[in-house]
This record gives sequence, structure tokens and C-alpha cells, in this order.
Amino acid sequence: MTTILVTGGTGTLGRLVAERLRADGHEVRVLSRRTPPYAVDLRTGGAGLDAALAGVETVVHCASSPKGGDEQAARNLLAAARRAGVDHLLYISIVGVDRVPFPYYRTKLAVERMVEESGLGWTVLRATQFHDLVVTLLQGLAKSPVLAVPAGVPDQPVEVAEVAERLAELALAAPAGRVPDLAGPEVRTFDSLARAYLRATGRRRPVVRVPLFGKAYRAFRAGGHTAPERAVGKATFEEYLERRFGQGAR
Repeated sequence: MTTILVTGGTGTLGRLVAERLRADGHEVRVLSRRTPPYAVDLRTGGAGLDAALAGVETVVHCASSPKGGDEQAARNLLAAARRAGVDHLLYISIVGVDRVPFPYYRTKLAVERMVEESGLGWTVLRATQFHDLVVTLLQGLAKSPVLAVPAGVPDQPVEVAEVAERLAELALAAPAGRVPDLAGPEVRTFDSLARAYLRATGRRRPVVRVPLFGKAYRAFRAGGHTAPERAVGKATFEEYLERRFGQGAR
């Protein structure tokens, strides 16, 4: 039995990773800012982090926030992991962090490099956006009478449970460095995803494609955040919508 620490273990992805590893009989410690017994803010570290890592062989680092702080959190986690003699640190990143000059992506890329240079055994998996994230974004956009989406931007959403399954497999294997990306089964236009969401939720909104500007938008429009050659995910966006909202749910 392996002792594994999952950071961000109460989040959308981390919770599923922890459940999968526990189902396989491993001791899993869930680290989050507010959940005892391992309630630790990685941005500040502290004694609680050392206690959480004591005796841990593998860390699955899922904790992340677009609001900032990821780099400091990684510094604290990596330093504590070295002190604890952790054998393997597995980090989940995003497809396109090296191609799309979006601030959050740049942060994820910086953390990747910190992991690679940490001196620990490491694995990095990049995945495309989760179905859940796409729906959260569309829910916000649909509050307006017109659902405006960025013109010409594709997307390739993936089922979060499939990413969790892959992370659990990697956590139980030897450090593998950068492993092949995990992307959803279809590259779709964002307006087609918006229309699918409206159908599933029974809402009526005009979908308007709005051109944007800047380097990040050009990179998104060019599909820098997609991986058509790694379309290995199984669940489609419509299948996710049906599970979540049912037929014509509101």
C-alpha cells in the first residue's frame, strides 16, 4: 500500500483522484486549505505541510487557482517534499501552456519548470479543459440576453473523471517525466458548445460570435490549447450535458 498526498483534494479533480486511489486500497491524505486533518494553505506553508508529507511516497499536485499564488504554493510544496524524502511528484497541467500567452497558462508553465528542476522524481500530465469548466463559463455568459462567445475559438473539452483515472494510474507508476497529453474526443467550435448547452438546459439565447484582440486570443483561435492528435478521451460534451442536466432540464 502506498501513502499518497493529493493537494487540492476537495476540488473537482482532486476529489475524484483521491476516491480512485482509496478504492484501490491506498492510504490517501487530502490536503486543502480548510479540510482537517491536513488543512494547509500551500501559499504560506508552515508546520502543517511537513506533517501532511511525513511518510508520504507520492504527491499528486492538483491544487491550483487562476486568482494567483500557484508559484509560491509550488515552491513551498517542493521544498517540503524534498525535506520529507518524497519519491514522486505528479503535477496536472494544461494543454497549450507553452503556446498560449495567457497569464494563468504562463503560471502553469512556470510551475511545470519548477517541478522538472526540483530534484524529485516527477511526472507532468497536461489535459484540455474539463467539461465542468466549459459549463461554468457558459452559465456565466448565459446570464445576459445574448450569449456572446469568442469568434473562431475551438475547444476540446475532456471528462474530468477520465483525467482522474489517468492521474491515479500515473501516481502508482514510476516517475515518467512529461507524459502524452490527454484531450477530449472532439475539437469543437465554442459556439457549437454554447448551443449544445442551451439545448440541454432549455434556454433560449442568440449566440453571437465576438472577435477579440491580442496575442492570447490569436493563440486560442489557432487552437494552441487543443491536441487533436491526442483525442483519447471518450465522453463527449453532449454526454456530459445529458448526465448533468437530463433531457431539456432547466
